[in-house]
Amino acid sequence: MNAEAKTVSESAVHDHTYKVFPNDLNSQDSVFGGLVMSILDRLALVVAERHSGHTCVTASVDALHFLAPAKRGDNLIFRASINRAWNTSMEIGLKVIAENYKTREHRHIVSAYFTFVALSPDGHPIKIPAVIPQTNAEIRRYEEAEIRRAKRKIESQEKKIRREKYENM
Repeated sequence: MNAEAKTVSESAVHDHTYKVFPNDLNSQDSVFGGLVMSILDRLALVVAERHSGHTCVTASVDALHFLAPAKRGDNLIFRASINRAWNTSMEIGLKVIAENYKTREHRHIVSAYFTFVALSPDGHPIKIPAVIPQTNAEIRRYEEAEIRRAKRKIESQEKKIRREKYENM
């Protein structure tokens, strides 16, 4: 696959809608979080594979913030786009809006960041296209993705040191 840079809009998912039914609810009569997580992972995968042109796998979930509940009858509106791509990995940002079907009121209920790795046919990480951010929001998300990646690397190094310390006791 040609690794030429691509714009964010070439792979984005806009307004994927899911109607909340009674079987989607937890004991608090709000949407079961695992359902939302599953949909987020699938939509992030669509974005990752559109961007890379390769099979992709979830490498990590950097953050998944449930900001407010969604209730019976709400429409969930999912948005997903690539924030940044590195050599073989990419960060996908996701947002979920709950829409009251009667009033059309919108509430931002979930934000998340997933990291995916593109794989070659033999299952090894493969180089992917860079991202070309165009709008101010895309540029902000592009820059913030690098900050999150740097923090993940520091955290990983610190965890490794802690584990080695306790394994050698």
